[in-house]
Amino acid sequence: MKTTQLSEIKKTYFGYQEIAKALRIEPASARVSAARYVKQGFLVRVKRNLYVLRERWKAMGTEERFELANIMQVPSYVSFMSALEYHGITTQMQRDFVESAVLKRTKETDIKGLIFRFTRIKKELYFGFRREKGFFIASAEKALVDSLYLMSSGR
Repeated sequence: MKTTQLSEIKKTYFGYQEIAKALRIEPASARVSAARYVKQGFLVRVKRNLYVLRERWKAMGTEERFELANIMQVPSYVSFMSALEYHGITTQMQRDFVESAVLKRTKETDIKGLIFRFTRIKKELYFGFRREKGFFIASAEKALVDSLYLMSSGR
């Protein structure tokens, strides 16, 4: 079956071009194939033209989830309780939940039980983060400030 050829794709997240190359088909056909493989459960659709193999989805760690959150909404950085837990500031474990600060719109996406919450903050408050292990994350202090900002605005 052609799905074994998909597991040859080295990237964690990939699109139609990589599917077309792995299956040796045209990109238009790869788009149709991707939709079929999502229905059959071989692929997980993250957003338009962004897929993950089901096996890799199940095995994803925290850092890969954070990287995925950054890809799903650009620009964004992981913040709030997700960043506080990552930095070891809070004892509240956030299972299957990633919170990010964004400039565009507030949005929540549930993909196979993993919830990504993107919360819009003011442009002048969009600072205090750094790139770490392939993803953008707020410093511990900034994540606390972001959380207090949300609480003060009633969210």
